[in-house]
Amino acid sequence: MEPCHFCAIAAGAAPAATVLATPEVVAFLDHAPLFPGHTLVIPRTHTPTLDDLAPVLIEPFFGAVAAVNRAVRLATGSQGTFVAMNNIVSQSVPHLHAHVVPRTRGDGLRGFFGPRHRYADDAALEAMRAAIAAAL
Repeated sequence: MEPCHFCAIAAGAAPAATVLATPEVVAFLDHAPLFPGHTLVIPRTHTPTLDDLAPVLIEPFFGAVAAVNRAVRLATGSQGTFVAMNNIVSQSVPHLHAHVVPRTRGDGLRGFFGPRHRYADDAALEAMRAAIAAAL
């Protein structure tokens, strides 16, 4: 198996703007977000797809997705969110991850693969990370 970038993030061996870390789950800001606050939620254990998620991890994983969903909405002041997972097709990293994307009516998103923009700088990334972490 090739090294998994998300496993490295979960182990603390690769950098990420982490907003939540539990024994079972890690959530961090997407490095190329659709909108500021776009967060990824992953199980710490290498899990290629949703089909592979261990039953014991269902509640911790989806509980974290729900908590991050609320936190992203509150921290960004968005009207709602878009929560999605790809399994194999369009899965850029072969490690289960849920996208939590803040949404506002008229935000211009045309499907999930709309334009992505990096954070203006590390300070903007850190401010968003801190806001979501505080909302949790």
